[in-house]
Amino acid sequence: MATKQTETAKRSIAKALTYRVVILCLDFLAIYLFTHKVDVALGFMVVSNIYTTAGYFVHERIWARIQWGSISPAASSPPS
Repeated sequence: MATKQTETAKRSIAKALTYRVVILCLDFLAIYLFTHKVDVALGFMVVSNIYTTAGYFVHERIWARIQWGSISPAASSPPS
């Protein structure tokens, strides 16, 4: 019987936070390049960060419960 792989909430939070740092920088850069206004870029960056971080976390937690496409470490290792 295959072992179910799950991710801890702590790991999902860490992944969400590191991902958001990258996205924050990209959001700021893209909006600043279009508008040439720091305040608009910062405002967009803050608002976007709030709802997309929550969305990413929920998405990760849902996928952590889906077994499709996962291979258990026990199933992938050769027999002893």
